[in-house]
Amino acid sequence: MQISAATEVTAESIKDTGLLNMIIFGLFVAVTLVVVLRASRNNKTAADYYAAGRSFTGPQNGTAIAGDYLSAASFLGIVGAIAVNGYDGFLYSIGFLVAWLVALLLVAEMLRNTGKFTMADVLSFRLKQRPVRIAAAITTLAVCFFYLLAQMAGAGGLVSLLMGIDGKVGQSLVITVVGALMIIYVLIGGMKGTTWVQIIKAVLLIAGAAVMTVWVLALHGFNLSELLGAAVETTGNPAILDPGLQYGKSETSKLDFVSLGLALVLGTAALPHVLMRFYTVPTAKEARRSVVWAIWLIGIFYLFTLVLGYGAAALIGSDAIKGAPGGVNSAAPLLAFALGGPVLLGLISAVAFATILAVVAGLTITAAASFAHDIYANVIRKDQVDADGEVKVARTTVVVIGIISILGGIGAQGQNVAFLVALAFAVAASANLPTIIYSLYWRKFTTQGAVWSMYGGLGSAIVLIAFSPVVSGLETSMIAGADFSWFPLNNPGIVSIPLAFFLGWLGTVLDKNTESAVKQAEMEVRSLTGVGAEKAVDH
Repeated sequence: MQISAATEVTAESIKDTGLLNMIIFGLFVAVTLVVVLRASRNNKTAADYYAAGRSFTGPQNGTAIAGDYLSAASFLGIVGAIAVNGYDGFLYSIGFLVAWLVALLLVAEMLRNTGKFTMADVLSFRLKQRPVRIAAAITTLAVCFFYLLAQMAGAGGLVSLLMGIDGKVGQSLVITVVGALMIIYVLIGGMKGTTWVQIIKAVLLIAGAAVMTVWVLALHGFNLSELLGAAVETTGNPAILDPGLQYGKSETSKLDFVSLGLALVLGTAALPHVLMRFYTVPTAKEARRSVVWAIWLIGIFYLFTLVLGYGAAALIGSDAIKGAPGGVNSAAPLLAFALGGPVLLGLISAVAFATILAVVAGLTITAAASFAHDIYANVIRKDQVDADGEVKVARTTVVVIGIISILGGIGAQGQNVAFLVALAFAVAASANLPTIIYSLYWRKFTTQGAVWSMYGGLGSAIVLIAFSPVVSGLETSMIAGADFSWFPLNNPGIVSIPLAFFLGWLGTVLDKNTESAVKQAEMEVRSLTGVGAEKAVDH
């Protein structure tokens, strides 16, 4: 009885803390703006703006990667998924973490040795510049757009809930404020300012999750078995400890999980805003250290989510979480309120807000760099533009992307935005990863193979999602009243990723043109040894 009473108070009282949350948000914004202003003092060259002057150490960059990667979906979504679906919810954590081994073993060091500012630098190193850069920029912008849309729409719903703001007008105002702050951070601070925001956010997020984890364990005598037993007792569902609660209901749902897992594991190593972080360190060795640090920090955080998810199930109950404003995403804030009242809720709210700001800032600078560096400087101006002109275009692009993401976030309110994140991972895994792997490891890979793979992966992922149950055919679909779905899975990864690899191979074997053997040999030596990389990167 005590738990349900506490739950009732929590669900009703969460909006009464809006003023306190607003004050904590204000303090966070003030501190980070000071940091961004200080960081912006040395932004003089393109390398300063795009890559923070390559001045960050491995541990610093690893912390920033963790801050960039642990989005609101990681914190709020996974805690909620575990609280409601138990074991199956934790599978997200495993997929997100295992993904970093792909980045560490296959991508990080070689990418740092062969690139300059963007993913397209690597892909076009030994291939034809114009078609490859255009294709890479389009896939980069597509991934960033879908990711930004999800984050902005999520920001509106979450922050409105935590601040007690009701209605679409209030949520639209919140989205506009988040977008304006994002534009200011990236416009003034560039990659250096964005990196420091991400480091602050990572420290806050992991520290906040650690405090809540210890608190939850202390309430259950630091006994994980007792915590799991309490979760079963409160939810009245023993299946919360077993596999299959979410993905074991049918053969289609099992296949859907395999598809999602493929997208998560392979998509992470090809997310443009994650790849761009490898250029902020001075050497390939530091890039490798970055990923090792990121793996440790992200792994520890995901262990925390296991305790927090089952803690929310034990102290709040899955039915109460699903019925609260914000649905499953409210599990972490409800747990914070149940543990430490308004103050802890305010701190966790600030962390969630910091999470969204840091991620959208990282996405925005990546999209701006891709357009300014790949499309404007290399395709439109054919490398006949100075660094100042390129950075001016990048800053203008930041404002344009910021406005588009604000309008998109307002338009996506109340929609099922989970598919946008899944689509971003699926597009990254389909359109980017095969081309990166082939470019780094296959000598015979050609421009035609790269273009076929990128456009084929991008197109197939978007088409399959458009005709999946995520968009139509179910009550929970984006377009609830319509039914034009023919693809049975929610995530297209199981089809679009192998298809993109196949198209990359097919395009290459059917290509009558061969690429420069000298360039292939140079890329191979540079990617493996780093010889010549520093000179190419600095000029």
